[in-house]
Formats: sequence, C-alpha cells, structure tokens
Amino acid sequence: MARGSAALVVAVALAAVLILVAPAAEAAGQKKPATAARREDVPYIRCQVCERIAREISAQVAAKQQALPPSKKVPEIEIIDIAENVCNLKKQEADWMLRIDIVEKGDRLELVDQDEEGHCNSECKTIERACQEVMGYADTDVAEFVYTNKPSVDQLIQFVCKDITKACAADPPPVPKDRIPGEPFAAKPSKDAEMEKIMRSMEGMPGAPNMKMYSRDDLMKNNFGVEGDEDDEDDDEDEDSLPKNLGNILKNKGPQKKDLKQQVVKQIKDTGKKLKGHVSKVSKAVKSWWKGKKKPAKSSKSEL
Repeated sequence: MARGSAALVVAVALAAVLILVAPAAEAAGQKKPATAARREDVPYIRCQVCERIAREISAQVAAKQQALPPSKKVPEIEIIDIAENVCNLKKQEADWMLRIDIVEKGDRLELVDQDEEGHCNSECKTIERACQEVMGYADTDVAEFVYTNKPSVDQLIQFVCKDITKACAADPPPVPKDRIPGEPFAAKPSKDAEMEKIMRSMEGMPGAPNMKMYSRDDLMKNNFGVEGDEDDEDDDEDEDSLPKNLGNILKNKGPQKKDLKQQVVKQIKDTGKKLKGHVSKVSKAVKSWWKGKKKPAKSSKSEL
C-alpha cells in the first residue's frame, strides 16, 4: 500500500475507533446477527418501495439544488449517483431504509417511518432487495428524466413506478395468514449510527473498503487481523499499533487513573507523528529517484 493511502486510511480509522471507545458505545459491543432478506416478502412491498425510491431521489436532488445558486443546476452526474446508490445500503443515499419498519396490517404489509435509525436485520435487507429489483437497470433513465424535466414528486412516482418499472401497475397480493412476522424495530444507539454513517461516507475512498470496525471487546483483547504482503510487515506494525495500544489502555487501568479520553488522544498523537515520518521518508525517496532519472546519460564515443 502506498504510504499516502495508508496515512489516509489510518487517519480515518482513528475517527471510527474514537466513536467506538466512547462511554455511550460500551454496551454496543455485541456483533449484529447475520440475517438475510426475506425474498417472499418483496411482492407485498414492491409498490411502496418504488414510491419511496421516487420520493428519496426527488428529496436528495432538491437538497443539492438548495445548496447551489438559483442560476445553477444540479449536474446530471450527481443525479445519476443518487439514482445508482439509493438502493445500496453501503451508500449514504440509502440511509432512508434504516428508518423504516415493515408492519403487518390485516392482509397487507405496510412500510412505517420511524424517527430514528434501526438495526439493519432481515427487514432492512428485504427493503434493499425490493429496491434493487424495482430499479434494475432503470437508474440512468430515471436520472435523465429528473435532470431534463425537473418533475414533481407525483410526476416522478408516475414515471418510475408505472411507466418504467411497472412496480405499481397492479395491487399487491394478500399476505398469507401463516406468514411469520418479522423482527420488531430496534432503534440503534446514536454512537453506532454516527459511526456507520462515517463508514458509509468513506465508501469508495482508497483503502476504505478494507477497513474494519472494532468493538470494545476487540480493543480489550487486541483482536485485530493483520493482512497484507510480507514486505509491508514493518509498515503495518506502526499502523496497527494504534488499535493494539488502545486495547492495552483499556486493559491496564493502573494506579495512575488517567482519563481514558486523554490516553486515547495521546496515542493518536503518537501515531500521527509516526505517519508523518513515513510520509517524509517516501517523499525523500521519490525526490531522490526523480533526480536520478533527470541525470543525463553518459555519452559514449564510437571508435573510428
């Protein structure tokens, strides 16, 4: 890994680690259960999900437009990004799915808005699955329609759900009486929600997809995997030292009784100095290499 990219990754990782070791996150060290989408529920929520897609795209484009001068228009490429990411839970554009609960009402399922984000278990992933099935390959067409026509919300719902995808062309079938109810909506602790939002915002950054989120238990046990080539072992040692040392801080409360926050900040500062040293070394090496490349080659005279 290039040292510049490594510095970026570790710097961003520091923010995630700080959030995890905050007192409010101590009780959230348990791993989330691995759950899958319930595909059998998709037909019952397809039309509602489609309408949510149209509303979200409209709202997100409007938010971008408000940040621009009245004379400027949201670039089409940014609208395309919204349309492409609105069904991907790894992206910020899909945060809306985290605030929805699937509720059984009579013989139908209803998407009910919640005031805060919840843990993304089977229901959340079912909504994502339905969203992806609805959009399919229509994201570019939807983005072009929004950019060209500046439609109202109702016009966009008509275009997306009836003209392009046909998701609302017919009423949903009745829900079987023997359907097993989904899990109840469980609000996510604010610190967890904040951390995950940071991780989603980093999606696509160099090195970000390989980052891991560490719980308090991981910090306590120094439970960190080391990946990479053998040639990078020395470099990785410095980069991994922060989480390992944080684990030692949490273990060794000691007689000094230093404030946890002060110890964490000190460790971050020490790691920052090491990273600056790495960047400086790489910079000098590149400059040295470039000077060598610029030296004129020795000319050789041919013998007569």
